[in-house]
Amino acid sequence: MRRRHASLLPLVLTALPVPTSLVAQEPVLWGSGPDPVFSTFSIAAVDPRTGESGVAVTTRVPCVGNGVPWVRAGVGAVATQANTRTEYGNELLDLLAQGLSPEEALTRAVAGDEGRDRRQVGVVDLQGRTAQHTGSGANDWKGHRSGPNYATQGNLLVGPEVLEAVARTFEASAGSPRHLADRLIEALAAGHAQGGDARVGRKQSAAVIVADPRPGRSRRSDGVTAHINVCEHPEPVGELRRIYDTISQTLGFRVLEQVSGNDIWQLKVMLHELGYLQGAAPELDDAGRLYDEAAVAAVERFRADAGLNTAASGSPAGLVDGPAVEALWAALEARGRADAVRERLLEVTAVRR
Repeated sequence: MRRRHASLLPLVLTALPVPTSLVAQEPVLWGSGPDPVFSTFSIAAVDPRTGESGVAVTTRVPCVGNGVPWVRAGVGAVATQANTRTEYGNELLDLLAQGLSPEEALTRAVAGDEGRDRRQVGVVDLQGRTAQHTGSGANDWKGHRSGPNYATQGNLLVGPEVLEAVARTFEASAGSPRHLADRLIEALAAGHAQGGDARVGRKQSAAVIVADPRPGRSRRSDGVTAHINVCEHPEPVGELRRIYDTISQTLGFRVLEQVSGNDIWQLKVMLHELGYLQGAAPELDDAGRLYDEAAVAAVERFRADAGLNTAASGSPAGLVDGPAVEALWAALEARGRADAVRERLLEVTAVRR
C-alpha cells in the first residue's frame, strides 16, 4: 500500500525593515524637537572656602538631572535649561578652564547659537564670578538673579518670588561650615515652597551634583561627590533632601532610640535558655525589657553559631530578623526546651484588649 505524503506548503520569508539608525529613548515630556525642554529653576554655585562647585535643579518633567546640571572640579558649574542645549555644559566649562571669565565664555557660546532666544543658562566660576542668559522666547515667568558665588535662573515659574527665595536662602548660609550640596538643596527647597514651576499635574524630578577638587574628597577621578538624580517622584525636592541626609548620615535622617518592650524580654529568655545570655534569668521589668549591650552581644554569638550573618560580615550588630527568630526556635526544639520556653512566654503574649 502506497503511503500518502502531506501536502507541502510554500515557505515565504518576509524581510522586515531594519532602522538604519537608532536613537536613545527619551521621556515624551522632554518635547519632540532637537533639544530637550526643561522649563525649570536652578541654582549654580561655588564655595570659595572649599573649592566645591555644584548645581541643584527641579522641574515638572522627568529626569532633569540628565540635562541641566554640569560641574567640573576646580573649574565651576553650569545650568543649561529652557530649550536646553546640553552641549553648553562642557563647552562653557572648557572655556572657563582656558581662563575666560563666565561673561566672556557665555557671550562667545550664545553668539553662534541660532536658538539662543529660547535658551536659559547660568554660569559660575571658582572666583565666584557669574554670567546668565535668559532668551526672550523662554516661557514666562522667566528671569534670573545672581550674587556672590551663585547664579539662579528659571522659566515657566509662578513668579519672581521663586528665585528671590532661592537667592535669599543661599546668601543666608554664606560662610557657614556646611557642605555645598546641603546649602544648594536648602535653597532649592525655598524656591519650591514659593510655588516653583507653574505647572501642576505633571511628573516631577530634581537633582543635585557637586564636584570637589580637594584630594581625598571623592573616589571618582572627576571629583564628583554628591550626585543625586531623583528622576521622578511626587515630591522630588523633599526626596532629594531625604536621600542626601541618608547617604551623608546627617543627624535626624532616622529615629534614634534604645529599643525596649516585651519582645526584648522574650528574646532574652530564649538566649538565656540556650546559654548565650549569662547570669540570672531575665525578669519582666524595665531592665529585662531593654535591648542592652549584653543582649546584643548574645545575639551576635548566637548568629555566628547558627551560621547567620553578623556585624563582622556586614550586618547590623544585634540584628534579630525573621530568620534569626526561626533559628532560635529551631535551637530550642533541638534541645527539647521549646515548649518550656513557650510556657514561660504564654502570659506576656496574651492579647487582653
